[in-house]
Amino acid sequence: MPKILFIAAHRLNRSPSQRYRFEQYFDFLRSKGYECELSFIISESDDKIFYRSGNFLKKISITFKSVFKRLKDISRADQFDIIFVQREAFMTGSIFFEKQFARSKAKLIFDFDDSVWLLDTSEANKKWEWMKSTKKTGKICSLSNLVFSGNSYLAEYAKQFNKNVTIIPTTIDTTIFQRKQEYKNNEKLCIGWSGSHTTIKHFEEAVPILKKIREKYGNKVYFKVMGDVDYYNEELGIKGIPWSSETEVEQISSFDIGIMPLPDDEWVKGKCGLKGLSYMALEVPAIMSRVGVNSEIINEGINGFLANNEEEWINKISQLIESFDLRKKLGSKARETIIERYSVESQKNNYLKHFNELLNR
Repeated sequence: MPKILFIAAHRLNRSPSQRYRFEQYFDFLRSKGYECELSFIISESDDKIFYRSGNFLKKISITFKSVFKRLKDISRADQFDIIFVQREAFMTGSIFFEKQFARSKAKLIFDFDDSVWLLDTSEANKKWEWMKSTKKTGKICSLSNLVFSGNSYLAEYAKQFNKNVTIIPTTIDTTIFQRKQEYKNNEKLCIGWSGSHTTIKHFEEAVPILKKIREKYGNKVYFKVMGDVDYYNEELGIKGIPWSSETEVEQISSFDIGIMPLPDDEWVKGKCGLKGLSYMALEVPAIMSRVGVNSEIINEGINGFLANNEEEWINKISQLIESFDLRKKLGSKARETIIERYSVESQKNNYLKHFNELLNR
């Protein structure tokens, strides 16, 4: 039975990136004869410390503990047929651990779904940015036997360092992501955003737009932010709610309109549209910034909307608020898109094919 060691930062079901990139394929891979093991370095208790400001000594302790965990992974690397590194093996600019994995008997796969070669450190850990390296991602690509990238922009970057690059889009498990609520008609409508404490800055870009929507429609609309429990906006009546795998489907199903505002910069060009994909899978009509992979996902006016500026955002949100039929039509087509191109079902055999080919070389 071939064995795969997945190397990532977080425990199972903690990180959306991990869950949508590889964790949701575990059962399928096991059914095809693969043994899957996840090795993570940030525990649940450490998580509460590591991504918040302060706690200098505790963060140092977590870092040292992580070193020992990865040294243990190196010591047993030869026991695996494939080592799958998602984003990085360790949180500094060092590629020591990836080098050791590459020297083992296992084949090395590197997977990334963001422009991780750019420094986009969370505010809580900004002072540690000097420990990062812009060259790290390229070096890991060059060490790897195979690189999985989340979109064509990331693939072009990876091909500078490795010819064996394939695009595996971020996918949704449509057996789990099934709408929990009927479409509302002539009721108060929810405009929702899903993200995290590190991406709440993107939601903030939409606040001036949402204020104008509130002025225009009054109590006909309300707003929901999921993923940053510390977020609060009194004027829009928003108190952030936590993200959890247990409640995610129910919460997003409560959205009548899903928004994904983003700046047009190099970091965003590498993003794989996860927020929009999760809305679309649950038949929530989505409006996304016209940047990066979003323009590949959205067929304008057919399965969603793209917006460039404040005028377009207000116009398209207004269309959806005012038309029950439009919300339902776009939501239905959106789910069809996910099933056909961005679902686990649509990509699982492609995923398996690359594992098999790598082992058979």
